Amino acid sequence: MTGASTTSPIVRVGVLAVQGDVREHLRALTLAGADAVPVRRPEELAQVDGLVIPGGESTTIDRLLRVFELAEPLRRRLEDGMPAFGSCAGMIMLATEVLDGRPDQQSLGALDITVRRNAFGRQVDSFECDLDVTGLEGGPFRAVFIRAPWVERTGPDVEVVASVDHEGAEHVVAVRSGGVMATSFHPELTDDHRIHGLFVDLVRQRVGTIGHRPDTLPTNSEN
Repeated sequence: MTGASTTSPIVRVGVLAVQGDVREHLRALTLAGADAVPVRRPEELAQVDGLVIPGGESTTIDRLLRVFELAEPLRRRLEDGMPAFGSCAGMIMLATEVLDGRPDQQSLGALDITVRRNAFGRQVDSFECDLDVTGLEGGPFRAVFIRAPWVERTGPDVEVVASVDHEGAEHVVAVRSGGVMATSFHPELTDDHRIHGLFVDLVRQRVGTIGHRPDTLPTNSEN
């Protein structure tokens, strides 16, 4: 699942481009068959079929969403059913509850989960491992964890799609609920684009159910 069929409709997937691994996600989405574009303004957000929130620093992303006047438009689009995928800090941004965050930190509440920020430790505690991911064909996925969160609670409508054993305990690191996906790890930092392919397929399935977006934004796969 590293690319789209020539008969599949092209969907426009945005990458929130205020901070984080923007270029890496744009590349992975393009290779997975999407028209991938950076999103920095409300009018650009209005023109995508789905959105990726990248890894980075969740408190900085939260602050810049408000600076760029994107926070409320993004919440409205998520409430209207726009598909979204968050990796690492993006998972934190999509959660309903964040533990060990800043007192003034705000999240988007698109996933009924509680996440613990920097749960796996500091930068020096970064690691890689092979994960079995539900719905992902082709064998395990090599996951890169960098100052990653984990999920401590999932709501009744949230599906756990991957977990990892850490110091003798099992921790949830990938979830999905309806049109929203999130991973604790960074799939954009590998050459395996199957998880981006899953998200592009999810967006493709939901096009036409989330309202019309004008076809005026030029294609741009660079940050």
